[in-house]
Amino acid sequence: MTWLESLPLAVFVMIPLVIILIYALFAIWMERKVAGFIQDRLGPMRVGGWHGWAQSFADLLKLIQKEDIIPAEASKFLFRFAPFLMFAASYAAFAVIPFSSAYMGSNIDIGVFYLLAITSLLTISVIMAGWASNNKWSLLGAMRTAAQMVSYEVPTIMAVLSVIIVAGSLNLMTVTEMQSGNDTLGFLPNWLIFQNPFLLVAFVIFFISILAESHRVPFDLPESESELVAGFQTEYSGMRWAMFMLAEYADMLLLSLLGAVLFFGGWNSPFGGFMDGPIWGFFWFMFKGMILVFVMMWIRWTLPRYRVDQLMYLCWSILIPLSFINFVLIALWEMLF
Repeated sequence: MTWLESLPLAVFVMIPLVIILIYALFAIWMERKVAGFIQDRLGPMRVGGWHGWAQSFADLLKLIQKEDIIPAEASKFLFRFAPFLMFAASYAAFAVIPFSSAYMGSNIDIGVFYLLAITSLLTISVIMAGWASNNKWSLLGAMRTAAQMVSYEVPTIMAVLSVIIVAGSLNLMTVTEMQSGNDTLGFLPNWLIFQNPFLLVAFVIFFISILAESHRVPFDLPESESELVAGFQTEYSGMRWAMFMLAEYADMLLLSLLGAVLFFGGWNSPFGGFMDGPIWGFFWFMFKGMILVFVMMWIRWTLPRYRVDQLMYLCWSILIPLSFINFVLIALWEMLF
């Protein structure tokens, strides 16, 4: 038993929440700075001094003080419950993420299945928020979400299964441990993306799909401010709106960390046994996840939004057939080589 496992249960399960809250404050600031850099401006510079590092804290204080408005004709219980359900689904999924060799919330053998199942609640929470708001823009955004997330779950799951047939396990800790060290030539890390040429294609499919799953540009049709005001969260304000934002950023981190586990060795060092261990493992794991989060932000401020028909065409006519063909090729490669 490690010292982390000896902590009281309440403290043990709060560790991911602390990570999410610190990450969200940093990621919101980072997204503004990335947007500023891409648009040739500075972004926040004043609050806190150096590059406006405390801007996120100022925004949090503002949101805490804002009035909690509930529309008169809204379904009040569902309206209040939806943001909590959305964040709870994202938070619960972190239970099976192996943050390092010394810390994992629940080391269950069906970790991948659990994660994919629990994140499906995100779709329900968005539909609940849109319907309960009694607002046509909110409802239209919720219906777009239902179509988008259910559709893009198929290529996401196929990309994940492509890794599982190579790894031979649904346990994310096992998948991570089998990627330790370097390959037989001692040149590349023993990460799964280097073990099968078709897994690179699987990662591209996975990354495009998680952009859609987390409502990021160019797949932000559920919100699309230029068409639907703010989509499913049009009627929300104050801390309930902040809960949606927190859940969105938590979902970005969750899916990025899942990609790091499945394709890039999880908490394993890129230098083999050098700079390894529980503390370094946590650093490398978060570093890999944050790189993918940064690419999501980069894409947001670079690409225009797809139309609804283009979004569905990309999924059903390109990604799903490609993911099935790639799945078969990965299986054949494993059988032959």
